[in-house]
Amino acid sequence: MLFSRFQNALPTPEEALPGRAEPGFTVPERHTVLGNPLLGPYPEGLAVADFALGCFWGAERKFWETPGVWTTLVGYQGGSTPNPTYEEVCTGHTGHTEAVRVVHDPSKVSYEQLLKVFWESHDPTQGFRQGNDVGTQYRSAIHTHSPEQQQAAEASRDAYQATLTASGYGSITTEILPAEGRPFFPAEGYHQQYLDKNPAGYCGIGGTGVSCPVGVAPAQ
Repeated sequence: MLFSRFQNALPTPEEALPGRAEPGFTVPERHTVLGNPLLGPYPEGLAVADFALGCFWGAERKFWETPGVWTTLVGYQGGSTPNPTYEEVCTGHTGHTEAVRVVHDPSKVSYEQLLKVFWESHDPTQGFRQGNDVGTQYRSAIHTHSPEQQQAAEASRDAYQATLTASGYGSITTEILPAEGRPFFPAEGYHQQYLDKNPAGYCGIGGTGVSCPVGVAPAQ
């Protein structure tokens, strides 16, 4: 990781790296586990949800293992630099966080159920880090695609905060912001489904052990 003062504070748009007009790399066509296309447009009836919960290698696996998820891909979101590279994101000079795009069938797994996976798979009280991973690119975030998603995310945060507080945890630092104006830039091909390609690879995420009181069991 390259040292930067922006590991502990987000850069302004003026301070962010300029990026590029087009991606500097290609993304694989299909998910190595689920077999479905990584990039849209997606089949009618599917919904998109974006989550950031620390290192995206382990975060992506949490979601592709969830029944009802059609495809997942990892990328960079919430910053100012267009089409960044991994090395640029790691400097902290892009403002992006490592994110997972989850494409799901709402008739099989609801957005509320995905929120439960999100909250229980990391510690959302840690600010610009997740466990041993330190930097603004590891911050917790939800980028919503509709007013309904925004409302559900905020309600789940409030419910989980009450449960975390009762268990001795501090305040949730998760950003909950509209995805509009915060585009999702897919990461390099070697990051996609990394833990499927490298089963013994690093996974830095871990939950609090506190159950989130939202969502129900996925449909069978």
